[in-house]
Amino acid sequence: MKTKISYLILILAFSASAQQVQWANKLIKYSSDLGGKQFGIKRILGKPDAFPQGGLSPNAWTPKNALDGREIVEVSFEKPQNVKQVAVFENVNAGCVVRIALADASGSYQTVWSRKKDWKTPTYKATIPADRNYYFRKKRRKIQDAPELLNPGIENAILDQVYSNITSVKVEFDFSLLPGQKQIDAIGISDSEVLLKAEVNTNPYFSQLALPTQLPFNTHEVSAVALSQDGNKIYFSSYESDKDHVYSATKTGQNWGAAVLEPALSNNDRFNFIESVGTQWMIKGGNQYNKTIGETGFQFYKSSDYSAGEPIKVTAYNNYGDTADATATSDLQTLIMAVESDFTQGGSDLYFAQRKADGSYGMLQSMGKTINSADEEITPQLLPDNRTLLFSSSGFSSYGNYDLYVSYRLDDTWKNWSEPVNLGPIINSDSFESSPFYDAVYQKLYFIKSVNGTLELYWVDLTATELMKK
Repeated sequence: MKTKISYLILILAFSASAQQVQWANKLIKYSSDLGGKQFGIKRILGKPDAFPQGGLSPNAWTPKNALDGREIVEVSFEKPQNVKQVAVFENVNAGCVVRIALADASGSYQTVWSRKKDWKTPTYKATIPADRNYYFRKKRRKIQDAPELLNPGIENAILDQVYSNITSVKVEFDFSLLPGQKQIDAIGISDSEVLLKAEVNTNPYFSQLALPTQLPFNTHEVSAVALSQDGNKIYFSSYESDKDHVYSATKTGQNWGAAVLEPALSNNDRFNFIESVGTQWMIKGGNQYNKTIGETGFQFYKSSDYSAGEPIKVTAYNNYGDTADATATSDLQTLIMAVESDFTQGGSDLYFAQRKADGSYGMLQSMGKTINSADEEITPQLLPDNRTLLFSSSGFSSYGNYDLYVSYRLDDTWKNWSEPVNLGPIINSDSFESSPFYDAVYQKLYFIKSVNGTLELYWVDLTATELMKK
């Protein structure tokens, strides 16, 4: 009898804790929209991605009257459900929701929550320090001040009763209640009083890693990182005397030797960086590119003697920036690039191109909306299995600014990728992480982290079983 009672208690406890949650998946009506892929009204759909880090983001809706006016948005959900809570994620200056109404399939709205005179929306400090500087796209050497981040918060409206078979929600805002810019990240509903919050999509394994170790190249501020196939030679760039210089270091046993300047790889007047290293080839970046003939600014080099090979050409290549990022399959048949063009979802996106018979590459094709956000995706590295991709992004729920992510290719089209998984709070921080490079031989992840405004090189043990899902 005791066993049956205990089992019943467990079932009831599980039922009580289970929470049905949906995020808005369709727009019905809205009062204003800036338009475009960034900051537009469609950025309100789906689960939060400007949270929990908070702050201004192109992944959030910025209404036209966000400074001092009134706005209304109506959204629907994939299927009807009971609703006890409506959560509105305001990632800048939270506290402007004044009224919430619900509707079932009939489309008739009923006001279920309105702002009391003295109601205060719980807010918190964004995880990105408001006064930090970071290197934006490292190889450009462009320092950008972080935008002002004020009072992100979640309006968790707990309703006085459960409303049945709800299909849509109408939210009214009065942005004159608070000064400054406003943005809305997401709208969610739940059948529970358990407060909805944003979660970073990560693997629990990544939270159990040992702390990263800084490499002993602290006399150099680093940017790009690449390793030889055997994991015994590392390349990085350091900005000195108004240009990037490429250095290398060789591993002896478990220790890295002193960094050595590589003049043959530092021949450009401004940018010089190694992106990928094969058994017989290297991809070097930093050339002046000529889009009229498809030159990308990247060039093949021999990994044995650093002699220059053919420039890497892509059909109809276009890039808004001075530089890009690149990686490739071991056979060089597929090239992956991070560039910003007319076709990007927002800032820099990830693209692929297939090699042609003459050694050049066809047109860049987007790797899809799952892996590309309305913000930036940079510094990709394709792992030896040709299906695991590491990259840095500021466009997904994160622990701060640019975080490191992993995604997996789902088919042979190169257009379908799994939802990016954050590499966790041991590797990522409230600062800037980029240039991930995985050593599959020694099973170590190398990456760049901004520490007190300086870019430094770190490594951490990370098993291939967990990272590459072997």
